[in-house]
Amino acid sequence: MDAAALYSISYGLYVVCSGTGDKLNGQIANTVIQVSAHPPTLSVCINKENLTHKLITQSGVFTVSVLSQNAPLSFIGNFGFKSGRDTSKLDGINYKIGQTGAPVVLENAVAYFEVKVNHQTEVATHTDFIGELVAAEVLTKDEPMTYAYYHKVKKGTTPKNAPSYVEEKKIEGVSKMQKYQCSVCDYIYDPAAGDPENGVAAGTAWEDLPEDWDCPMCGASKDEFEKVD
Repeated sequence: MDAAALYSISYGLYVVCSGTGDKLNGQIANTVIQVSAHPPTLSVCINKENLTHKLITQSGVFTVSVLSQNAPLSFIGNFGFKSGRDTSKLDGINYKIGQTGAPVVLENAVAYFEVKVNHQTEVATHTDFIGELVAAEVLTKDEPMTYAYYHKVKKGTTPKNAPSYVEEKKIEGVSKMQKYQCSVCDYIYDPAAGDPENGVAAGTAWEDLPEDWDCPMCGASKDEFEKVD
């Protein structure tokens, strides 16, 4: 089986949130889809080990914020490569409490939805939560980020808990300049591309990066990177 065929499936990129009482959390998801129009119904697939899964199960609600193409990798990394059990992901983030009582992330979002769950299906490591739309708003006219744009233009990576995660082999000989991979989130620093979001021009070799440069995805330091063989 050629697992690379899965990359041809189109996705978006979203922050999915839920909460009970004073415990709020959000995570990156790419498997949000509209199930029906009458009534408007959405679904999202969440890993059973994630805190967001627990909160959706307990509260019966979730929110979806559609990310803009302009969302920085550090913002995505905060929701995608940190655990809400260890840190409060919403600290310093522009959000509001919606009609459902769940947090709605407004920062770097082009639109949002609030959903009340009325059905769920267990699928191996994930649960597909399906629910009726109870609120929605367009926030900006910016272009929404697709998963393809996230990978090809933003050079983002996929958390191992994501339903679309496929382990990739390291690519050899793609660039004459040495690439380095983050041991925390698998982000690859490619000198040919640089890190323009953080002022690192294309063509900047690893050795020429500032010593205080951090992984643009998860914030790991340079000493947590390894050479790509």
